[in-house]
Amino acid sequence: MRGFVAGMCLGMFGLAAGWSQQGVDNGQKCRDLAKAALPHTAVLRAEVTEAGKLASPLDDKDPIYGQLPAFCRVVAEAHPSADSQIKIEVWLPLTGWNGKFLGQGNGGFAGNIYYRELAKAVHLGYATAGTDTGHTGSAIDAGWALGHPEKVADFGFRGVHEMSLTGQALTRAFYGSAAGRRYFASCSDGGREALMEAQRFPADYDGILAGAPAYHWTWLVTGGLPAVQALGREPASAISAAKLPAISAAVLAQCNAGKTTAFLDDPRTCHFDVNSLLCKGAETNECLTAAQAATLKLLYAGARTSDGRVINPGQMPGAELGGNGWEAWITGNEKEKSLGLAFLYGYLANMIYGKTDVDVQKLKLDAVLKAAEEKTGGLLDAVNPDLSAFSARGGKLILYHGWNDPAIPALGTVDYFNSVVAKAGAKKASEFTRLFMVPGLQHCGGGPGATAFGQDGPSDNPAASDPDHNIYAALENWVEKGVAPETVIAVHPSDGAAANPSFSRPICAYPKAARYTGSGDPDKASSYACSAAQ
Repeated sequence: MRGFVAGMCLGMFGLAAGWSQQGVDNGQKCRDLAKAALPHTAVLRAEVTEAGKLASPLDDKDPIYGQLPAFCRVVAEAHPSADSQIKIEVWLPLTGWNGKFLGQGNGGFAGNIYYRELAKAVHLGYATAGTDTGHTGSAIDAGWALGHPEKVADFGFRGVHEMSLTGQALTRAFYGSAAGRRYFASCSDGGREALMEAQRFPADYDGILAGAPAYHWTWLVTGGLPAVQALGREPASAISAAKLPAISAAVLAQCNAGKTTAFLDDPRTCHFDVNSLLCKGAETNECLTAAQAATLKLLYAGARTSDGRVINPGQMPGAELGGNGWEAWITGNEKEKSLGLAFLYGYLANMIYGKTDVDVQKLKLDAVLKAAEEKTGGLLDAVNPDLSAFSARGGKLILYHGWNDPAIPALGTVDYFNSVVAKAGAKKASEFTRLFMVPGLQHCGGGPGATAFGQDGPSDNPAASDPDHNIYAALENWVEKGVAPETVIAVHPSDGAAANPSFSRPICAYPKAARYTGSGDPDKASSYACSAAQ
């Protein structure tokens, strides 16, 4: 049966790739999409973009825009409610379609179509689509949500679903056959979108890659309240970015003894003694005051409600430094300028309390969480562990998360994965889902670990495009050939390019982790093996 299905898929792929040589006017076929009849969706524009002639959208200077093949660019707008205005773009290669559809996700509060991701996909032969999820603006701005509950629903789950339906319908209309395989891959809020698709719309995709998912949105954002309050309550309790090097050095000295890496293989095993950093004399950037030490303990401890619910499992020690680390997300480079505060304030002001003068210092965690769950839990949270409908269709889900993600606690994703396994049973769950935890990876990318493993999607780099080195390729391999991924080789780029790594490590299907075999170069993945936790 599997061979028959594979043969059918290959036949569809071959038909799609050869379609352009069968005398069809591709340009006219593209323009005809402007007349497509779609539920509550208007096609605003459908036109051919000639090879190498795409102007860089949003002033993005990436050279890929000038390297694209000719494609059909469709601009549409969906209105599933009276207050919905969901912008969608669908890009369809005029020739050389690989027979697949790739849906694109968003980050933060969304607000823009990710054109670079569309360009990468169409460059590699995919039909692809993206959306702004129903509003336009910065990914850290939630002002659009004030007084617009339907737009919150569009952001929460409708926008990506509408994009998926529209993109796949236009793909079918343009090529004359449906995509043989449909994929979705994204990180952060895009990871939440990915899980929302698997849970609520299991027929949308065959394979889903969900990175660092902000899936329990109400807990995630409100769970940052105690930390934000501690950092901003008074100058004495604030930890400046200038103190982070000393904190990182102390953590590694205590918990990484005998190793030269600037990260921990498994930060759960590190029980860092914050008091070891207490100043013994005048305060400097090399030590902490008692008030600062109390704040640091809170950051590592996370947040729990008065009834004992852990809604934020806290920061993992070991990768406090880095451009995508604590300075960006927690401390900020000046007081009350962190991304964590921006998301908390934007969410509370615009989605929960409906006023722009919210004083976060006066809020109580239990009350905030109650209001958040009541107002947005059903719209934003993708917490359902029952993926039986998705798995019954043959769907495959790969999750990944960096152990040192300062934006979204890694333990939350471990908890969700465990809940899926508990719901389905270990044997059944192994047939449709995998989790990869990445040491030293911060939020979606960056950090001191081996942080490049194909999480950005398909690649034409021969050194980073196969299932052994590219987690997205591993997803396709699982869907199309039935080979479940157990290990993916990750690299730490020495010059910003994965093709020139300074070291490599295997990342392993959870709960296994990479262990040094005791011989060989510790900078090479071949010197490690995946084994159960010790």
